[in-house]
Amino acid sequence: LELKRMSVSKEWRGQGIARALCAEVLRFARARGAGAVVLSTSAVMVAAQRLYESQGFRKVGAYSPSLLSWLLRFQVYIYRCDLPASP
Repeated sequence: LELKRMSVSKEWRGQGIARALCAEVLRFARARGAGAVVLSTSAVMVAAQRLYESQGFRKVGAYSPSLLSWLLRFQVYIYRCDLPASP
């Protein structure tokens, strides 16, 4: 399952909404038998990286989406959270 473009408006940040949304995505994926959840985020999204890592995601790759981003050393990080099968 891929988590794509999760965002919380600035005026609502810091209230645990992103954490709750991320946890719900993981519950949703587990309930449907997904083996993992993957996502990508940019290198500048440090708070997002901390959130995902606190939810069990680990960084599994990185890439530059264009020649310009490569020249500027801008990267997109790929994260993965493996979901153990339910007994």
